[in-house]
Amino acid sequence: MSRLIVVSLGLGICLTGLCFAQSPPADVATIGSSSAMPGAIVNIPVYIRDTSGTVLGIDQPAGMRIQSYSITVNYAPTADVQSVTFSRAGITAPLTPAFESMPSSPGSVTLIDTFSESTNLIPFTSNAALPGNQIGVLHVTLAAGATAGDTIALTLDSTLTQLSNQGGTTKETPALANLALVNGQIAVSTPPSPAVPASALGRWSMLLLGGLLVVAAFVQYRKKAA
Repeated sequence: MSRLIVVSLGLGICLTGLCFAQSPPADVATIGSSSAMPGAIVNIPVYIRDTSGTVLGIDQPAGMRIQSYSITVNYAPTADVQSVTFSRAGITAPLTPAFESMPSSPGSVTLIDTFSESTNLIPFTSNAALPGNQIGVLHVTLAAGATAGDTIALTLDSTLTQLSNQGGTTKETPALANLALVNGQIAVSTPPSPAVPASALGRWSMLLLGGLLVVAAFVQYRKKAA
């Protein structure tokens, strides 16, 4: 009788959906956000969080570490952007890649890196606080004619963005549900009003003083004439 009760309780929990509540772990790729004025250069950090329990990670055995990534960022509207370049940064900056490529096209830029695990292990921190470890940076030059108030969307391409081990035999992608993507943006801010130079203020003060002296002299002249 007691066994029947236990089985019934177990079925009751599963029927409520509680036994399916936990999602599988996923690593995370994140683009930062910022704001800049038209014509300015802004650096946007890009991160990867190495989550424990995924198929790839610093907690996994040799040959199953995150040693390669392809990060593709799409940006729009393109009219607000003069140029975008992608480079390594953070924990990958001092490393020497076995392969590196930075292809770009209008509205898109990619950073592809592969590192040898034996000589250039990427030193991820397992379960680091979000957004994780910085691995790259976007150098974005806004167009001089960028519209103040616009928001430039920085979107990670869900098809082309992926992580893999050194040999590329094991991958993490959004389609496989073991890589989550967090997008960013750049807010185009309004340029400040031009300040009046101190020299100009000095000239205006002198002119105003001269005008007041002329008026005062004219008043005195009228009084004497009367």
